[in-house]
Amino acid sequence: MPFFFVRLAKACRTCVDKETSLSRKGPLRPSILLMKITSVEFAGAATQPGGAPKLPYPEIAFAGRSNVGKSSLINRLLERKIARTSSTPGRTQQLNFFVVNDKLTFVDLPGFGYAKVSKQDRQHWRYLIEDYLVNARTLRGVIIIVDVRRGPEAEEEALCNFLAHHQRPFLIVATKSDKLKRAELEQRQKALTAQLNGYEPLLFSAEKSMGKEELWQAIEELVAKRKT
Repeated sequence: MPFFFVRLAKACRTCVDKETSLSRKGPLRPSILLMKITSVEFAGAATQPGGAPKLPYPEIAFAGRSNVGKSSLINRLLERKIARTSSTPGRTQQLNFFVVNDKLTFVDLPGFGYAKVSKQDRQHWRYLIEDYLVNARTLRGVIIIVDVRRGPEAEEEALCNFLAHHQRPFLIVATKSDKLKRAELEQRQKALTAQLNGYEPLLFSAEKSMGKEELWQAIEELVAKRKT
């Protein structure tokens, strides 16, 4: 893999830095905005470019290949079964918007990399996602979800470069961390950090709530930033 993260750090002034990963030193800062979820409402969906609902809240988008555990991660963050989970990849076929605590919007993007979806559908989803990522006025950042056992692949690299080009902050989260034993997980974390040229992804497990507080803190830091 080329050292695209080095180039990303230089190209994107607003990219999330290592302070939002698990390399953070010292105790976590208390979450003051969203850790206590009091309300989550489905606010609409977009099936065509430009069709996103007009909402006044800052937005955080979630992206990842099909069957990476994206919906489970969102549900764990919200402690509700909001995002649809399925053993069949490719179920999310539109942009889904969820308003959290009347302060923030989560945007669930269609998964990518699912071979059984037609080429026409993949092309449509690509245009839909790219249109949103480029034009969303209140988008604060993108959570890129990878399977800790596989790490980032070509699609994730392309997405990172796309976001950097458009100066969109992003954070990489390695999910399904509960699938590995402790020693294996430590090895994978070191391998991923080396693969990403020193960028340490945030480890997460929807099953065990591992990384939940750290991810919420990173989201709050993203929300506090604005695209310049």
